[in-house]
Amino acid sequence: MENLFSIGELAHYQNISKQTLIFYDKIGLFRPAYVDPHNGYRYYSAQQIDYLDTILIMKRLGFSLKEIRAHMERYNIDSSLIALRRQADVLDRQIEELRLTRSRLLHRCAQMEAVKGCREQTPLPSLEEAEEQYLLLREVEAPYTPREISIATKRCFADSFREGLPLFFQCGVVVPLSRIREGRYTEASAAFVPVEKTARDGKVLRLPAGKCAALCHVGDYLSIGRSYQELLSFCAEHALEIVSDSYEFCINDYLTSHDENEYITKIVFYVQ
Repeated sequence: MENLFSIGELAHYQNISKQTLIFYDKIGLFRPAYVDPHNGYRYYSAQQIDYLDTILIMKRLGFSLKEIRAHMERYNIDSSLIALRRQADVLDRQIEELRLTRSRLLHRCAQMEAVKGCREQTPLPSLEEAEEQYLLLREVEAPYTPREISIATKRCFADSFREGLPLFFQCGVVVPLSRIREGRYTEASAAFVPVEKTARDGKVLRLPAGKCAALCHVGDYLSIGRSYQELLSFCAEHALEIVSDSYEFCINDYLTSHDENEYITKIVFYVQ
């Protein structure tokens, strides 16, 4: 039709799909200038192209379709300036969040790099100075099998995502010292995910900086008892008093390998 563009032509010029234009029409964001009553074909005027440009640019800037529709019902230089400055603040927050996410991702990579040698040689117990850290906890329900541990772990991740807590893409469990001494090595009392310092949730446990006895266990989780026996013997031989439950940090697990023989779990006791 003269001076009108078909939906296919407009989609081609703007490098978007016809389905996108149909969707914009359905939600009332960008309606065609004319719809053929006989076949339902949509046609757009030349004046509408600038309007569509504005929509696509605002979408590229991160505005939601709902925000764009509300803004374009009536907009001028003043309302546009307010909207653009507000969106700049939103982007600043997103940039900071991405920066923190990247930092935590690199932290996980550094942990994995640090223990890669454990796969080639038998890990030995050691003393180390642990830094202060924070754990978001979820209790593990009886009978404390891997099934209940897995459920508690999933709830930890769900809690952290829901509450916007800055996590380190890692998980672990707490195993009571009393159970370990009884040979119940896999009966964790709580699952956790490490998070950055926060005061927003009462389930976040602060682990203080301090001296720890540690050992990396390599292999499937059900074989972790041998590493506990070795670490307990190490503490006894060096007259180290264990003053905490065990904190197990998954360094290489189902998130990073499908092979359980490659799993690496760092066992940590606070000692004095």
